[in-house]
Amino acid sequence: MGITNSQYNMIMRGYEQRRLASRQQLVGRREEIYSRFPEFDQIDREIASASTACARAILDSPAGPEQNHSADEAHTSKAAAATDGPIVPGGAADPAPDKPLDGTADPGSNEPQAKADAAWLDKKTGRPSTKALRAHIRSLSEKKAALLAAAGYPKDYLEPHFSCPDCQDTGYIGTRKCHCFRQAVIDLLYTQSNLREFLDKETFSGFSLDFYPTGSVDPVTGLNARQTARRVLDECRKFVENFDTSFENLFLYGDTGLGKTFLSHCIARELLDTTHSVIYFSAFRLFELFADATFGRNSDQMSEELEQHIFDCDFLIIDDLGTEMTNTFVSSQLFLVLNERILRQKSTLISTNLALGTFADTYSERVFSRISSSYTMLKLIGDDIRIQKKLKNRGY
Repeated sequence: MGITNSQYNMIMRGYEQRRLASRQQLVGRREEIYSRFPEFDQIDREIASASTACARAILDSPAGPEQNHSADEAHTSKAAAATDGPIVPGGAADPAPDKPLDGTADPGSNEPQAKADAAWLDKKTGRPSTKALRAHIRSLSEKKAALLAAAGYPKDYLEPHFSCPDCQDTGYIGTRKCHCFRQAVIDLLYTQSNLREFLDKETFSGFSLDFYPTGSVDPVTGLNARQTARRVLDECRKFVENFDTSFENLFLYGDTGLGKTFLSHCIARELLDTTHSVIYFSAFRLFELFADATFGRNSDQMSEELEQHIFDCDFLIIDDLGTEMTNTFVSSQLFLVLNERILRQKSTLISTNLALGTFADTYSERVFSRISSSYTMLKLIGDDIRIQKKLKNRGY
């Protein structure tokens, strides 16, 4: 997945926050139930006490804990976890019962635990009976469920509620990343791409060839505008399909309003949905950020993060190159970005309204040579689509 360590840590902090919120909500639900039904408090205390006695019996068994592992023990552990050290409203978790399971003896002495342990001794072996303890825990859990149902609560009301029950908001199922982790990566990458507001509606399936006339012909290729657009669309789709197996860059050029930005958004969406890191910048904004970093208007940390994102993201889009104020600083920074990303084998898409000759004059032969040798050049021709849409909406 195309994420950095800082992005990974950001996602994991999100999981920690969800688990904390789940824990706080559970505490609130327990306090509500304990205040309405005091018997729940005692039931949870008995479950905790019996679970502790059962665990002790398993560890002390001559057969050892490994031989005693069973589905019943898993139920015992789940029941103990559900009580989570029964929470007393207004107080802290307290795994020790106020009185023994048989209800006798003074809770202020050491006698309660001894009597509780004695109640579960196997008469033949003289050791605590794990079978009896498990049966008692099941009985108590069923009693809780029945009381909740009778009061109109769902049966899982006193259990943790997770956003993702598969991984219980940890991000992992065993050692494998959960499906929700992949979605968290996609959501983060969308947020950091600067593209979220555009990508809901701009997709390859929404790219219409109807706006490209069949009468306009490119004298170099002999293809009309619609054929040219279809060829460019196919190249963009192929770029996405081969993204993980071959290193390519795209250079989209042509007059204003021909769909260059739309196509760059389509590519970005496809790559983001497959968890690649994508960053979008208008040319003006990109060079403004470089100026801030170069002339000390950013902190060192911010400048470092900017460089990391621009140079290391899986796919960088520089849109509307040529609309910014061009000077030697801009040309040098552009060459730096292009050259550095080529050396790191990181794909870039550039779109511009400039003709190739004008582009070379604007950014120097060195920049143009780097692009012409390392980028697939795709030209769009035709009429401004935005004007066509306005005319159509007005009934012309």
